[in-house]
Amino acid sequence: MKLFLVLIFCFHFLHYPLFCTAQKELQVGVILDSDSMVGKIGSNFLSIALSDFYSVHSNYSTRLILHFRDSKEQTLNAASSGLELLKDVKVDAIIGPQKSAQANFLMDLGDKAKVPVISFSATSPSLRPRSPYFIQTGLSDDAQAGAIAAIVESFKWSQVVLIFEDSEFGHGIVPYLSNAFQEINVRISYKSLIPVSASSDFLLKELYKMMTMQTRVFVVQTNPDLGAKLFLKAKEIGMMNEGYAWIITQTLMDVMYMMDSNVVEAMQGVLGVKPLIPKTRRLDSFEMRLKSKLLKDETKTLDHPDFRQADLSVFGLWAYDTLWALAEAAEKVGRGREGKEVLDKRIADSSSDPFSVGISESGPELLQAILGTRFEGISGKFQLADGKREASSFQILNVVGNGEREVAIWTPSQGINLKKNGTNFYSSSREIFKSTVIWPGGSSAVPRGWEVPVAGKKLRIGVPVKSGFTDFVRVERDKELNKTQVSGYYIDVFNSVMSALQYAVRYEFVPFEKPDGSSAGTYNDLVYEVFLQNFDAAVGDVSITANRSKYADFTLPFAEGGVLGIVPIAYEDVDNIWTFLKPLTKELWLTSIVFFIFTGMAVWILEHRVSSAFRGPPSQHVGMILYFPFSTLVFAHRERIMSNLARLVVVVWMFVVLILNSTYTASLSSSLTVQRLKPAVKDVNQLIKNGDFVGCQEGSFLTDLLKEKGFQESKIKTYKNAEDVHDALSSGSKKGGISAFFDVAPHCKLFLSKYCSKYTIGPTYRTDGFAFVFPRGSPLVADVSRAVIQLTENGKILEIGNQGLINDAACTGPGSRLGSTSVTLQCFSGLFAITGGITGSCILVFLVSYVYQNKTCLQTILDSKTTVWSKIVAICRHFDQRDTSADPKEKIPDVEGGEVSSSSHISEVHELSRFSSNSMPLNMEEQNSANVRMGLNLGSVARHASI
Repeated sequence: MKLFLVLIFCFHFLHYPLFCTAQKELQVGVILDSDSMVGKIGSNFLSIALSDFYSVHSNYSTRLILHFRDSKEQTLNAASSGLELLKDVKVDAIIGPQKSAQANFLMDLGDKAKVPVISFSATSPSLRPRSPYFIQTGLSDDAQAGAIAAIVESFKWSQVVLIFEDSEFGHGIVPYLSNAFQEINVRISYKSLIPVSASSDFLLKELYKMMTMQTRVFVVQTNPDLGAKLFLKAKEIGMMNEGYAWIITQTLMDVMYMMDSNVVEAMQGVLGVKPLIPKTRRLDSFEMRLKSKLLKDETKTLDHPDFRQADLSVFGLWAYDTLWALAEAAEKVGRGREGKEVLDKRIADSSSDPFSVGISESGPELLQAILGTRFEGISGKFQLADGKREASSFQILNVVGNGEREVAIWTPSQGINLKKNGTNFYSSSREIFKSTVIWPGGSSAVPRGWEVPVAGKKLRIGVPVKSGFTDFVRVERDKELNKTQVSGYYIDVFNSVMSALQYAVRYEFVPFEKPDGSSAGTYNDLVYEVFLQNFDAAVGDVSITANRSKYADFTLPFAEGGVLGIVPIAYEDVDNIWTFLKPLTKELWLTSIVFFIFTGMAVWILEHRVSSAFRGPPSQHVGMILYFPFSTLVFAHRERIMSNLARLVVVVWMFVVLILNSTYTASLSSSLTVQRLKPAVKDVNQLIKNGDFVGCQEGSFLTDLLKEKGFQESKIKTYKNAEDVHDALSSGSKKGGISAFFDVAPHCKLFLSKYCSKYTIGPTYRTDGFAFVFPRGSPLVADVSRAVIQLTENGKILEIGNQGLINDAACTGPGSRLGSTSVTLQCFSGLFAITGGITGSCILVFLVSYVYQNKTCLQTILDSKTTVWSKIVAICRHFDQRDTSADPKEKIPDVEGGEVSSSSHISEVHELSRFSSNSMPLNMEEQNSANVRMGLNLGSVARHASI
């Protein structure tokens, strides 16, 4: 009965388990900055979480005892507080510290003591890999880099300025933002590093510096106090007006509602990201209980009278779930140690080091229990991976009025999610944002992302200065008025392009010259001046080259590219004794001769056995092979063709001969009746081999190009104007001039329009065209390139050229008749392939038929026990015999001139077979007698064929 009463007492009054075991305590240190916003939020939510946890889990036997320490926003204080908690209080876990810089020191102590250090607010991604005993229950800063990059990509901004504080917290996110921007081809034009305790003067100086830059998109990663001062100063100097875009990270966005009203007013139009907290019943219940508690006790409003129910800090929710996870882990460890003391037992350190701490016996178990804890918290699913919270989605918020409003949601897998009429739209188009985002200055127009720096400043446009070739760019000085006037075709093109932009850009042309008015350097030097920012751009006949692109960005070309060689005109000599050979090239002549012989041999092979016209002594055979195909040139052949295969070969060959003959006649007639022109030099190798001098325009990149092609520097001359080039080409290389002049295509065409009767185009090379030069990363490049495309398509650039330059068609000199009169082998390659294929096929069919019809006799010859040469001679003799099967009416003459019957011819074959198949060798006398008889018979046949 007594025992029963004790159990009832324990159940109703003490809420202990069925068996009243002794309550165990786990000492937990808490290190926060009590005067900071995040510190106040964290302290309050930890206390609320502790009360809520044991109200729900009243039967748990292990209780957490919190020991709060104030680090006063100092790293040294955080370290000393951690040392005191580990040595004196002997805590089994530490919640905190608040800042990433403080965690750098404290995690080393926790690692040495084997005590888990759990932080919900130290979010630098560089902290976790250093110690396995450091746990980040808040979302790491690297998780938001993708969301920020998605915002920049949505509005097609090409460059941003990164503003971050000089601390572990500020530096940690920079590599991840850099990588995210690089993936979407966005350039970080400037990184502004601001000290944590930056003064107002420092902030103003840095903001003014950024104000003079072109970029108008700023990404801010600072603590709330520094961020508040930054935006107040930005508002003061006009950087929160229309045209600017600001993006803040999660830390600043989370506590924005707790800032002073003047700070919130200065931040109007700012975009920010914040971890998405899913709406759950548990969160709604917690909000209601928190609001009720705050209304009952006004002193616990986190020192902020404007705290509202909807303004729940993400850091507070993370702190709440952190304590729940630690309490759950402590209970697991306590249950695993039933009957033992949970109070920490430490192994004493015998060293005299004042910073030494004992090693926690339960720390490793507690660490594993925390890492394995999973539950649905008020901040979402609590689950750790590799010692840090798993990445989640982010809200994209817009600061408007007294708070923020959600404009989109970003997820790692699907990008930006826009909710409209209950439907989710996944898109990165800025068109959807236009109607939802309010930008600085209260504007609904999307900022372009860049502006011409400082209102009223003109862009300095550098132009080359030269004494010649001034049709494209001309710099003239009016000595009376002391003014410099810049004109020319490409200057007119640039003015038209800038006028076609959708916004006004003020600029002025500045000649690239010395005080005496002469050129200050080459075109490469002019481009380098743009790189040094002495010029804001460069305009003129500037070619795009690989070397120049290393220092500046080029727009799309507005003029054609290519390098042309100008060489004197040479006339063909029609009085040359070998003029008759020029209509065809050497290769075509040789190929034609080979096919003439090949066709003659083919016809002889096909007709020799069946036609008397192709029989006779060996000299007659050779003559027939050479004569027959040439006789077809004038269709003078009289030989009767007996074989169908030979007829096919002759028909195809006569078709080839007809075409060759007609082409040769036409080409020769043209050469003798029309005067032809040709370049004096056809390729660079000829110039280099002869050691000729060549020229190019002074200051051009062509000097380096000619060196790359193999010319010695001593063989390259530069010229300032077209007249000097004309004189040098007229003199020639042997008389102190040049053999060829190289320049870009537009210059060469203009030169030839004036001297087309004397010069023509020689060697050519492909290069990029002329373009406008801007500094690397300049946002003007894209807009100017679009304007160039527009003016090119509508013909405006061509119209400007027709008005300012001599038309290419104005030249009517003899240069229009340039061209080669020789017909090449390539023109007849298909024709020769056809005749060669048909002829070869006919020969192959004939040989297969011959072997098949005479296989018995040929096999007998091959099986004979004679020498290889004897076998070849025997086969040739057999092939040489007349085959009358094609025309059986023809008679074979006998030896004396009379006729013999076919049976006599057959007997000769039988005798040859008997000789070949005789198994016993003949004696010398018998063999000679057989050879004489065979020779007489074959001789009679040959004499008959000759007749």
